[in-house]
Amino acid sequence: MKRKLLLVAIIVGLLSMGAHVDGVQAEKDILDHASCKYCGMDRGQFAHSRMLIEYDDGSSVGVCSLHCAAMDLALHLDKTPAAIKVGDYYSRELIDAEKASWVIGGDKPGVMTRRAKWAFGKQEDAERFMKESGGKPAGFDEVMKAAYEDMYDDTRMIREKRKGKGMHQHGHKDHKHN
Repeated sequence: MKRKLLLVAIIVGLLSMGAHVDGVQAEKDILDHASCKYCGMDRGQFAHSRMLIEYDDGSSVGVCSLHCAAMDLALHLDKTPAAIKVGDYYSRELIDAEKASWVIGGDKPGVMTRRAKWAFGKQEDAERFMKESGGKPAGFDEVMKAAYEDMYDDTRMIREKRKGKGMHQHGHKDHKHN
C-alpha cells in the first residue's frame, strides 16, 4: 500500500513538473522577446494577441499583434517564414497562426487596430467568442489581407493616440527640455 502511494506521489510530482516545464516553455518567446519590436508594448500583457515569426534563417521576431506582424512580414520580403505563431485568445498559448480559427471584428477592442482580429486554437472557442462578442469567422489569408487593408487607418490612429498622450516611438513619454 505504501509503495502504491509513493508511486502515485511520484507520478503526480512528475506530471506537475511537466506542466511547469510546459508553462515555462510556452512563455519562452516572451522571455526572448519581452516587448514588441515595433511599438514597444509588453508582449506578456498582450499574450492573447502576441505573435512570433520564426524565419528559415534561424532568426525570429516577437510582436504584440497581427498589425505589427504584418509590418515585419512586409519589411522582410527577402526572408521566408518557417513558422508564424499567435497567442490563442483564451489560453494565451502560442498556436500555428495559419491553422488557427480566426475571428474578425466583434465588440472587443483590437490590439493596434480598430478592427480586431483574434486567433483560436479550437473552432468551438471561435464560435463561442462570436456568440458572446460578435465578429465573423476568417482564415489566415483573410486576416492578413485585413491587416494590410487596415494598416493606414491603424497607423494614423496610433499616431494620434500617442500625440494626444505626449508619447513618441516605443510608448515613452516625450520630455520637453527648457
